[in-house]
Amino acid sequence: MKTIRRLIYGEILLAVGFVLLAFLSLFLFFDFVDELTSIGKPSVLDANRIYGVQQALLFVTLLVPSRIYELMPIAVLIGCVFVMARLAQSSEYTILRTSGLGPGRALRTLLLLGAGFVALTFAMGDYLAPLADRSGQLLKAQYEGRISVGQRGAWLKERGNGLQRSVNVGALTPEGEMENIRIYEFDAEGQLLRNVRAATAEFQPSAGGWLLGNVQVQRYNMDTEPPQVTQETLPTLAWDSTISAEMVSVALLSPERMRTVDLFNYINHLQENNQTTQRYEIEFWRKVFYPLSCLVMVVLALPFAYLHFRSGGVAGYVFLGVMVGISFFLLNNLFGYVGNLRAWDPVLAAAAPAMLYSLASLGAFGWLVLRR
Repeated sequence: MKTIRRLIYGEILLAVGFVLLAFLSLFLFFDFVDELTSIGKPSVLDANRIYGVQQALLFVTLLVPSRIYELMPIAVLIGCVFVMARLAQSSEYTILRTSGLGPGRALRTLLLLGAGFVALTFAMGDYLAPLADRSGQLLKAQYEGRISVGQRGAWLKERGNGLQRSVNVGALTPEGEMENIRIYEFDAEGQLLRNVRAATAEFQPSAGGWLLGNVQVQRYNMDTEPPQVTQETLPTLAWDSTISAEMVSVALLSPERMRTVDLFNYINHLQENNQTTQRYEIEFWRKVFYPLSCLVMVVLALPFAYLHFRSGGVAGYVFLGVMVGISFFLLNNLFGYVGNLRAWDPVLAAAAPAMLYSLASLGAFGWLVLRR
């Protein structure tokens, strides 16, 4: 049995690696073409620094872990379909069946290999990809000036000492400094007490807060008649806050670029402050279930080993595998967007594509093995 596993695993690993390399080369070429419009532009921070071909290639290289994470299930499906179909066409799989490779054992063998792909995909998506994406964004920020979300920045909330605060961070510089800070402080009844605007802010974990720079403070006293507004300008202001640097960076990044742990912590922060979490919960469960789709792909490929091929029929089934893989990728994204718009249960929206394809693959496998 070790010889059979070595044969199957070697063929599949070689095929998956070749397919992944082909798709990766194609996507990286498109990414590099997208960067051509930025090549030759001077840095916003330093006019003597030019965003050149080397910087573009480095940025595209930093996208490799994310592309591997996205393409791994499709590469696993196409590679496994090709190997299973080729073994069936050459009658090698028939010989393996007569040597003791029954349907149950074949399924367990592929699931064990699929578990290895799951571990690799999870490591790419939860460790290497977020780190590389953040490095890539910092690289671009050195030339574009800052990291921001649209024109309004990122909004965060926190509660403490009977107060409610709404915080807006306009942008994050490559050095980790925040820009264009707005803080609105309310009492327990929702009345505005203070409005703080700062040009810059730095994290001070040891002091338990932020250090605001170039600050304008407006205080509102609603107990007087008429209400009074006082204003002062300060060079610096120490502001106590539980909002950490990780929360700000998470809020300024797309959910799909976050680590699973960061997403979980950020969801808890949003729930504690009565903010909507639908989008982040769907992305959290997608990151949980997406690596498991590699298991679905290997099960989908197994029925191809039990088909009867005519000469030259492998190419058609490989093309079918490509279409199935693309449809899974599109359906997975579709359920995420529709689930967010229709407020579906996050677990259902994230797990539905994998469940549907699992049922289809097990149904096809059972019909080919048990009925035929």
